[in-house]
Formats: sequence, C-alpha cells, structure tokens
Amino acid sequence: MHKHVTILAALYIGFSIALGAAGAFLVVALPAIGMAVHDTEALAILSTVGVLVGSFLVLLAIPGIVGGIGLLKRWSWARIFVLILGAIHILNVPLGTLLGGYTIWVLVQDETERLFERPAAT
Repeated sequence: MHKHVTILAALYIGFSIALGAAGAFLVVALPAIGMAVHDTEALAILSTVGVLVGSFLVLLAIPGIVGGIGLLKRWSWARIFVLILGAIHILNVPLGTLLGGYTIWVLVQDETERLFERPAAT
C-alpha cells in the first residue's frame, strides 16, 4: 500500500497543479482576449469572468496540493483530509470519479491506516 499512497499523492499534486495552471491561464487569457477585440464592454466582462473563475480554480487547487504533500509525508491528518477530498471528487465525472474511487479504495485499507499511525517522517 505504500506505493499506492505515493501514487495517490502524486495524482493529487499533479491534478491540482493542472487545475491551478488552468486558473492562472484564465486570469491572463480572458482579459487579453478582451483587449484584443478592442471593445471596452468585452474587456470588462472577460476580465471579471477571468479573474473570478481563474481565482476560484486556483483556490480549489490548494487543498489537493496540501493533501498530496501530507500523504507523501505520512502526516496523520492527511489520510482523513484526502478521503474527504476523494468523496468530493467522485462528483466530478469522469476523471474525478476515478480519482475519488481510487482514493477511497487506497485510504480505507487496514495496511494504509497502519502507515499513518506511525510517527510522521521529518
């Protein structure tokens, strides 16, 4: 199970970085598109949408990165935290469903529970 926990941590960090990058892209790209069309109304709308949606995606990425790092370090709180994230991810069809299912399968195993009972790695 040690290997599965490491894979799971990498998946959470990787997906979260991709989500954060998509958010950062929207913050930059949508206002740029608004400027390119030379329309002040389009610029205002696209800038607002880009900043709001992009910032929201970046904020959504933070828990996954924190949880992934916690799994890698075997912090005791990380197992429950990522289980909650996995349950939420199940609603995100299709990739989130796969990630959520894999998360629950890995983190409810008895062997995995024992991994997180040990003192955290420094």
